[in-house]
Amino acid sequence: MIKGLLSFNGRYRILHLSWFAFFLTFVSWFNFAPFATAIGRELALSEGQIRTVGICNIALTIPARIVIGMLLDRFGPRITFTGILIYALIPCVITATANDFNQLVWGRLLMGIVGGGFVVGIRMVSEWFPPKDIGIAQGIYGGWGNFGAAGAELGLPLVALGTAFLAGGLSNWRAAILSAGVISAIYAFIYFNNVQDTPPGKVYKRPKKSGGMEVTSVKSFWAYCLSSLGLILALGLLAWRLAGSKIAFINQTQMYIVWGLLALLYAYQTYQAWVVNRELLSGQKTYSPAERYEFGQVALLEYAYIVSFGSELAVVSMLPAFFEKTYELPHETASMIAASYPLLNFISRPSGGLISDKLGSRKWTLTALTAAIGLSYLMMSQIKAGWALPAAIAVCMFCAYFVQAGCGATFGMAPLIKKEITGQIAGNVGAYGNFGGVVFLTIFSFTNAPTLFQTMGISALICASLCAFLLKEPKGSFAESYAGEETAKSGVPKPVLVDEKEPAES
Repeated sequence: MIKGLLSFNGRYRILHLSWFAFFLTFVSWFNFAPFATAIGRELALSEGQIRTVGICNIALTIPARIVIGMLLDRFGPRITFTGILIYALIPCVITATANDFNQLVWGRLLMGIVGGGFVVGIRMVSEWFPPKDIGIAQGIYGGWGNFGAAGAELGLPLVALGTAFLAGGLSNWRAAILSAGVISAIYAFIYFNNVQDTPPGKVYKRPKKSGGMEVTSVKSFWAYCLSSLGLILALGLLAWRLAGSKIAFINQTQMYIVWGLLALLYAYQTYQAWVVNRELLSGQKTYSPAERYEFGQVALLEYAYIVSFGSELAVVSMLPAFFEKTYELPHETASMIAASYPLLNFISRPSGGLISDKLGSRKWTLTALTAAIGLSYLMMSQIKAGWALPAAIAVCMFCAYFVQAGCGATFGMAPLIKKEITGQIAGNVGAYGNFGGVVFLTIFSFTNAPTLFQTMGISALICASLCAFLLKEPKGSFAESYAGEETAKSGVPKPVLVDEKEPAES
């Protein structure tokens, strides 16, 4: 596997093209953070408004990941990812041309949809790599793609500097933000023409029904409905935040209208789930043991992603300002230090997946990493001005490793639950990562950094306890191929996962 990464053949070509597509979506998604202070000064924004824009940036990613997961399972990763890359240009243009707070909010709300692109590569990678390598493959996809957040922090300011000479038209942060969307749209055509949904000889499995997630027990149906309610409540929380007296993007009447629409959306989602699972709920259909899965296991992965990726979203959004204020650093210096947090994704998330592959238990890998997340955030809550700056940075990097490795371990399990609805499962788990980001950033907007770190630390320790007692090892976690794809008994040719010339794995 490691040697194969140096090639650009077979499944490794798909992996490299997919993680770079994800990388570009993250550059666009996080292209506001490096310029938050400069944009605030130019558009005369208050600190509360800047924080609200940060929350808006991840709000619509919650429903987007659900919808994208459904589209992905139906249309395949090639078409879905191409569409997202082209779409990224639209919110980049809106943000780059914004002249007031309202325009900026609309641009960032629409940008949140781009953050849903992560889900697509989860299914693509699971089609091309066997379960025994899924941890490291998903870790590389997620970690190197997440590196786009650091790419935005480090690269876009250079673009802004390089375009500072432009007179009259776009310049500085506006040109940098626009460039992210233009590059994504160009790469969309490269991606579409160079990837396939599955290896030669392998059929892309689609769910039998669309419109909602298919479950295999009545208990799982109610767990799924409860999970959907949590995401709706997160959007309601955002609406309440936007109606606050310090923000007032919408008034109280509009907030109640939004709440009503969200209630209708939840009713529609529940109805669609009932339609998809009607035969099961009426007792007309039962699933064989081989077909069953427990949605409760999906819910545990959702919680794990809240405390890993959700907390990472919150930290990436507030860490530059935290270092700037705690140590009275210049904004540029604080941003460079903060960029090291997502920068670690390059090695930490793949290592989490690799550990999950090699230790022989995906359950205990995730449990241990989640516990480490909790302890490291409690350490971060103790950082104060009296600390030496190198020590504070070291603690942040220590925490970043476990947070991102936990993300890798979470998606080392998610594609193994039920193959044909991998997109929807990944969408739900991924959406809860954004749910965590919204909740944690909302907590931060009313408290302070130490309280935020303590909240995330305690949440992670609770999650680790639940994983230890309730999480189960997925069936076939380390098999050569996914369930139903073996050929020995069925007589169906075994899918080709790699090209004949592919380098030997180590």
